[in-house]
Amino acid sequence: MTRFDDIRLLRTRYLRGPNLWTYRPVLEVWLDLGQLEDFPSNLIPGFTARLTALLPALIEHHCGVGERGGFIQRLNEGTWAGHVLEHVVIELLNLAGMPTGFGQTRSTSKHAVYRMVFRARDEQVARAALAEGHRLLMAAINDAPFDAADVQRAVDAVKAKVEDCYLGPSTACIVGAAADRGIPHMRLNSGNLVQLGYGAAQQRIWTAETDHTSAIGESIASDKELTKSLLQSCGVPVPEGQVVESAEEAWEAAEDIGLPVVVKPSDANHGRGVSLELTTRDEVMAAFAVAEPEGSDVMVERFVRGHEHRLLVVGGQVVAAARGDIITVTGDGTSTVAALIDSQLNSDPRRGAEEEFPLDVIDLATDAKLQLELKRQDLDGAAVPAKGRVVTIQRNGNLSVDCTDQVHPEVAHAAVLAARIVGLDIAGIDLVAEDISRPLAAQRGAIVEVNAGPGLLMHLKPAVGSPRPVGRAICDHLFPLADDDGPAGRIPVVGVAGSRDTAVLARLVAWLTGLGGRHTGLACGDGLFLERRRVDARPSASWDAGHRLLVNRAVQAVVIENGAASILRDGLAYDRCQVGIVTDLDGFEALAEFDIAESDQMVKVLRTQVDVVLPEGTAVLNAMDPRVAGLAPLCDGAVILYASEAGAPALTAHQAAGGKAVLVRQDRVVLANGSSESFLPGLGRLTVWRATHVGVSLDVLLAAVAAGWALGIPLNLIGAGAEAFEADLQAALASLQLSQSQALQSHQLNA
Repeated sequence: MTRFDDIRLLRTRYLRGPNLWTYRPVLEVWLDLGQLEDFPSNLIPGFTARLTALLPALIEHHCGVGERGGFIQRLNEGTWAGHVLEHVVIELLNLAGMPTGFGQTRSTSKHAVYRMVFRARDEQVARAALAEGHRLLMAAINDAPFDAADVQRAVDAVKAKVEDCYLGPSTACIVGAAADRGIPHMRLNSGNLVQLGYGAAQQRIWTAETDHTSAIGESIASDKELTKSLLQSCGVPVPEGQVVESAEEAWEAAEDIGLPVVVKPSDANHGRGVSLELTTRDEVMAAFAVAEPEGSDVMVERFVRGHEHRLLVVGGQVVAAARGDIITVTGDGTSTVAALIDSQLNSDPRRGAEEEFPLDVIDLATDAKLQLELKRQDLDGAAVPAKGRVVTIQRNGNLSVDCTDQVHPEVAHAAVLAARIVGLDIAGIDLVAEDISRPLAAQRGAIVEVNAGPGLLMHLKPAVGSPRPVGRAICDHLFPLADDDGPAGRIPVVGVAGSRDTAVLARLVAWLTGLGGRHTGLACGDGLFLERRRVDARPSASWDAGHRLLVNRAVQAVVIENGAASILRDGLAYDRCQVGIVTDLDGFEALAEFDIAESDQMVKVLRTQVDVVLPEGTAVLNAMDPRVAGLAPLCDGAVILYASEAGAPALTAHQAAGGKAVLVRQDRVVLANGSSESFLPGLGRLTVWRATHVGVSLDVLLAAVAAGWALGIPLNLIGAGAEAFEADLQAALASLQLSQSQALQSHQLNA
């Protein structure tokens, strides 16, 4: 059998935004198949059988056939190794718990060289899947040793990278809810800090903490004694208790309060260090030793009989509730407690060490609280309980039963009041009650803790009951539903694509947008601007520069220049835009590294700018190039064509169909809405205007006017703004400095 050299991975590029392949981030890999170019899958003996034995779920891949088994059909008919690698990588991602459905592989102009892409939510996860998939594929091709255990190791390697790099489940559910509402998101660090929305319309989350989460409220919630004091003063039922400094003092407090009691840290969470229903001196003193390492102080409280509950309060409403159960094992007369824990509890598929599992693995060796619980029952891990004996393992922290629909209105009111008293917009309220469907006072129930940044997994994956849409509740809290405020989380984004004077065009559009009353950011070839101030003189027609603007809370609108090279290298910096401008299809000569060799190939690249226009947005297209005008059907929103020649065929057809256009008649700029035409107010004869605006072409003016029209800027302001625009960048910067200097001098004189 022929042994094949490894497929060479020539270069790998993460496209972070919408690109020529898809709306979403992808990993693009350039492959050199080498001699495998002459050996499609059906010419490699035994290859398909070996590959499907390793990855049997490949039968679920439809591929281009469009039905189950489609990819297997392609393998049997003969397909090339780059395409196979695409499906192997996708399947490894699926097995690692990151479902991926999109992938494409296309040949290039070079023999045996292909471009392969696949959906990549996270770059590092995608690179790990690529490396493992490449190794698995070459083993299957060359009939090298590789078995099910090796596949599992590959999946585990990808899973580990998911755990390291991907959002936690609580954050992910909020982000997912935002995506369902069309709200964009941007990850701001390697953890769970995420920005929802753009610019001034953004809100930030960090797991279940938000921009509205009070730092003071967080501090209060972390001090359980202070929290209790505030709640009690406002009439919220809480258990009596006090802070103690020693085991002896803990026992004295227990005697004063009355047995049984609870001993717990004053500022820990997730039930760590909490011991319940203590009735003897030895139990209280041992519980003190368990609680002390977990917090800054130790508290002794009255034990409240009943079930532990967690109520999630979001924006003044209880949106989910979970009940805890006491966890036990039952002796069989032969197994140790440790063995019973493993066989009866840790075998539950809902338990795991990773954050995605709703229940934790129980580790007797490291759980001091569990060791104390067993000691109270005269047991330890090596003890063998009699057959039928029920052994308590955990009394709290097992919030796994959804009970949202059972919460009594009075209980919900108490929980909401507790969150408001502490000062938290999102809070996990821990309370103990025998029956959550009855008022607390009637059963001596009490609120025992108020938690900032509560975990959401118990509500997303309850062991019993229905999952609750807590991510949507938090998203709606941050972005209240309203019909008249436009798309939630969005500011006007204008994208400018092409190569002819696009930096000047972007500057003119930003100038008009600023005159319209919005604090405007601009990223273009002339630099990075906030309002008219240039904050970075380096060329900024790039993903990074656009990203910097969208993160800026002060920005109310942005204009971003997107060259073809930027789209091919990184993708767009934004997911959707209000206005997308395409000026031309020139510039292919500089794109040989991307396998672009002719102008017609630019259509697929620059259509990306049109693809991302919002349904309520507008594409602005140059009607002088029929290929650019031909992008109009790809736009989800409206289309405005512009042309310096009123008789351009595409323009005429567009007007005849009732479309909007910007054109020139009688040496004036004309706005057309179907057959209705009017001169642009505020701007006179173009002959005069062009004489005073050297460096600004007529096409630039028309495109900018169309963009301003699409943004809803008053027409007379568009005309006046075009008249006042300073085409020379250095002169514009000098004028700004002069005006700022004069304003400062005036302020100093007035002072």
